[in-house]
Amino acid sequence: METRTMITQNKRLITILLIAGGLLMVPLVAMQFTPEVMWDETDFIVAGILLFGTGLLFELAARKGGNTAYRAGAGLALFTGLVLIWMNLAVGIIGNEENPANLMYIGVLAVGLIGAGIAGFRPAGTARAMYATAAAQMLVGIIALVAGLGFTLVLNGVFALLWIGSGLLFKHSSEQEH
Repeated sequence: METRTMITQNKRLITILLIAGGLLMVPLVAMQFTPEVMWDETDFIVAGILLFGTGLLFELAARKGGNTAYRAGAGLALFTGLVLIWMNLAVGIIGNEENPANLMYIGVLAVGLIGAGIAGFRPAGTARAMYATAAAQMLVGIIALVAGLGFTLVLNGVFALLWIGSGLLFKHSSEQEH
């Protein structure tokens, strides 16, 4: 029984590695055909860490959550966080990637992570953490607008909707438990 569990866990780890590696092949191949894509070793390392790390976090969440709604909520939250980080590193949301105002998005991610951690990653509390994350996301957009750093409310609104969607999935997961 223990050997079977170890093999299953190794298969999942290998699957995560293969998916991350496969996704990294996209820019590698694109670099061969267009000068628009110019990644260096650091870009590949950072992207690999982000993709593999997100996969591992999803695996942990899938083990924690017993139902599909919980796993979907965790997957959506992790996907949203990954895209938020990726966009900020690649081009930035407020101005370009070097604009220090983009550091406010670390606070957005912290709200979600700390809130979910305080809730013990239980569905009802994690749902509330995702709603708070959506509010923090919109607050960043409002701050950027008021400070004259650009109009990012629409993009921040899309991210907020994704956080809310994750929260609704966690809420649904909580209701399934009762």
